[in-house]
Amino acid sequence: MEHMEVRRADGRGAGDLRRVRLERDVMKNALGSCMVEFGDTRVLCAATIEDGLPGWRRASRSGWVTAEYAMLPASTGRRTRREFGQRRGRSQEIERLIGRSLRTATNLRALGEHTVTIDCDVIQADGGTRTAALTGAWVALHDALAAWVEAARIPRIPLVSQVAAVSMGLVDGNVLLDLDYAEDSRAEVDMNLVCTQSREIVEIQGTGERTPFDRAHLDALLDLGFEGIERLIALQNEVTAFRDEA
Repeated sequence: MEHMEVRRADGRGAGDLRRVRLERDVMKNALGSCMVEFGDTRVLCAATIEDGLPGWRRASRSGWVTAEYAMLPASTGRRTRREFGQRRGRSQEIERLIGRSLRTATNLRALGEHTVTIDCDVIQADGGTRTAALTGAWVALHDALAAWVEAARIPRIPLVSQVAAVSMGLVDGNVLLDLDYAEDSRAEVDMNLVCTQSREIVEIQGTGERTPFDRAHLDALLDLGFEGIERLIALQNEVTAFRDEA
């Protein structure tokens, strides 16, 4: 299926990402940190490493990578309540996605008996917060592990791959990449793709929000998603030089 020529509200073409920015070392006390921007969506990702493992994990003698995700109160047009005590189902689902994805990129046995936590806080939301958070979280994870190597806590960075995420959707009959909020809110089909630099798929989340979709549309969405992931992986490389390290 060929992509239709379409001009979006912000001037992008159907297969264009929003302006993406990855700024490292934005927090003094985090081992690794990254401010990630996908257009007007901004997420602060901070990584910390602690000795030891969760109780249920201790027998494995392998490390653990986990994530926490939250939207700050003024990140959306209407104030979002802080999550005290009871976590929202959406937040739990997103942080589990981020944790799963980062663990696939990490050699947990080489990490040793350490726990890495990536905190992802949405400062401003305009669609694609989970994909932005995951893409920035990998950068924060990389830098935290590099700091752990520099401190002689582990011998080398235990990353086996990069991982990034992007959204796709069918909006007004058009297959589009990296939806902003206005597009996402009226999408007929909404999809998120997580994969590695080798186009190995970690996770696909896809829903016919207003209409079912066929195999041709699925293939077109995935093709567009892979193109977007390649660009995001390249941006991660620009700021971390990960492939040079490998």
